[in-house]
Amino acid sequence: MRIISGRFKGRQLVTFKAPHIRPTTDRVKETVFNILMHDVAGADVLDLFAGTGNLGLEALSRGANSVVFVEHSRESVRIIGQNMKLLKVEAEASLKNQDVFKFLKSYDGPTKSLVFCDPPFTEKIAHDVMQALAASAAMGSGAKVVIESGRHERIDDVYEDNSHGALRLLDRREFGDKSASFYVRDPKKDMT
Repeated sequence: MRIISGRFKGRQLVTFKAPHIRPTTDRVKETVFNILMHDVAGADVLDLFAGTGNLGLEALSRGANSVVFVEHSRESVRIIGQNMKLLKVEAEASLKNQDVFKFLKSYDGPTKSLVFCDPPFTEKIAHDVMQALAASAAMGSGAKVVIESGRHERIDDVYEDNSHGALRLLDRREFGDKSASFYVRDPKKDMT
């Protein structure tokens, strides 16, 4: 697994094999970042179910301001920490060893403009993750979300939340048994 573009182009990342991890392939990663070409530079990124940190580190390599990695697995947290040190990005990145759903529910920090989600494919929770994202204060208006899911998993085109605004599908790409869905956060509606 390697960084494919930007200031760390060609750098190999530390990885490991585990039943809950299926790293994003270079082909999928290249497509995702081509679609997000104008959204990465200067972005504040949230990398959920971060695994090895592959997507968030790619974003930093391509000019993102910062990234917060959220990962529950201790082994994954250890690997992300090694990759942060390897690329010397500790000042630009932070790591939360926490359940993603709890993190999103209690989030009260600065809003993020770009969110990557790669939930464990064995759990089929993409729909639940999108509902939690829609209800979270983690993203501002206009923020983009990319979620990877199994091709036959439930994932809707719109996720509504009266407090935070809707997440609306912009694009969906399929790669074998996996798909990548791209959403944008609409502004919340004035309920007065």
